[in-house]
Amino acid sequence: MIRKLPFVFVLLLGLSLLPAAGAFAADPIPNIGITIGGEDATTGGSSTISIILLITVLSLAPAILVLMTSFTRIVIVLGFVRTSLATQQMPPNQVLIGLALFLTLFVMSPTIGEINQVALQPYLKGELTQTQALEQAAIPMKQFMGKQTREKDLKLFLDYSNAPKPTGIEDTPLTVLIPAYAISELVTAFKMGFMIFIPFLVIDMIISSTLMAMGMMMLPPVMISLPFKILLFVLVDGWYLVVKSLLLSFNT
Repeated sequence: MIRKLPFVFVLLLGLSLLPAAGAFAADPIPNIGITIGGEDATTGGSSTISIILLITVLSLAPAILVLMTSFTRIVIVLGFVRTSLATQQMPPNQVLIGLALFLTLFVMSPTIGEINQVALQPYLKGELTQTQALEQAAIPMKQFMGKQTREKDLKLFLDYSNAPKPTGIEDTPLTVLIPAYAISELVTAFKMGFMIFIPFLVIDMIISSTLMAMGMMMLPPVMISLPFKILLFVLVDGWYLVVKSLLLSFNT
């Protein structure tokens, strides 16, 4: 009898709410409509297209950040540092990506300032149209990417697209310059990563040879070499040297 009490209680509660539910159902639900924009039908399509384009640009913002700035080189080199140290997840991914973002902002600050001066501020003042502002904003980005892009990579995409040879970096299409810049950044980042690996590889070889000579075959060399690699990295002020090398690599 005690187990049936909750079911009876729920049944009585439902029966007591039936009149209120019937009264609520008797009243018609009002129609609610939401209209975005004015009453002019000619501007509705353009507003919708503008919203769609804005959402598309926002969805492509991570790709723009990765492929058109210094973020790619910085985050790859920092990843190589962690891999060469063999510290697993130390520093964590959040720390590496955060450091890469702020270093990217620091490296790109002259370019961002130039874009603000020649494109954004004139556009906000009404001196440039949206198309003209985008064209002016693309010039500083092209100049930055052009300094870091290898000629062979740029020639590869120019030849493949059968595009006419540009007279300058400002005339190079972004569809050609962006992939060429991305490949060049990968090559540069891997070169820097190889140079970072060399001293830690030497430590691993020394530790492995020493353990083998002592007959300690079952002891993993990584466990012994890890403290020595961390000690070497701290003694030479490794993070300072890595960040300094990254900053100097963008000034060449």
